[in-house]
Amino acid sequence: MNGLQNNSGVSLHIAEDLEQLSLMAADRWMNLANESIARSGAFHVALSGGNTPHRLYEQLASPPRCRQIDWNRIHIYMGDERLVPPDHPDSNFRMANETLLSHVPIPSKQIHRIDSGKANAGQCAHAYEELLVESLPTATDGQKAFDLVLLGIGPDGHIASLFPNTPILDINDRLVAAVYIDRLRSWRVSITFPAINHARHIVILASGKNKADIIRQVFTGARRTPCYPVQRLAPNANVEWYLDQPAARFISTLGKE
Repeated sequence: MNGLQNNSGVSLHIAEDLEQLSLMAADRWMNLANESIARSGAFHVALSGGNTPHRLYEQLASPPRCRQIDWNRIHIYMGDERLVPPDHPDSNFRMANETLLSHVPIPSKQIHRIDSGKANAGQCAHAYEELLVESLPTATDGQKAFDLVLLGIGPDGHIASLFPNTPILDINDRLVAAVYIDRLRSWRVSITFPAINHARHIVILASGKNKADIIRQVFTGARRTPCYPVQRLAPNANVEWYLDQPAARFISTLGKE
């Protein structure tokens, strides 16, 4: 594994493959949970959907890690969701539930899924924002803040459901919003940049060679107009990247110690 910490507050960790990436990220998730519980008595984390987190969630649900986490103090949220029932194959919640949540002793009242059964996406987003305002801890600046936001990244640079050329990118006064993705012909509900940027910790996972070009552009400072959604992050805290070698193939020399 290679590691890099640079002056911009970005930590880069490069794993050999997805399995090693998942092990590294699971250890970090567990350590952040235990640190947060020791500090404040709880750990509030927004999970990511997509393919890359599968093994991470399975690792968290397996010994020895699952026995080293106080699940009674964990609060789970979803970073984004499709407008499908929670048991639908496309549901981010279903994936998280099948790989993690149904295997650990977390109280059901502390699993805060996005209720996709509302009449429309706007109502769904409004209800989830109200839940975040009620449930999340308040940071020293008075803003509601996750302890950790876990993100994946698409080859188009999207994070959560913050896709290129969508109006949700410019929302700065809400924690959650609905967005229609034209090319996917679907509505999504997603946390916004204000919610992500106020998190204590942000961890981004990327695997596969189809992510390599966007990773290269992020880490070399390449810019386009408009810039990719991931390049619009302006976090209060550090951002930690966990990449496998295929995703990092254009930047792997940056991480060599």
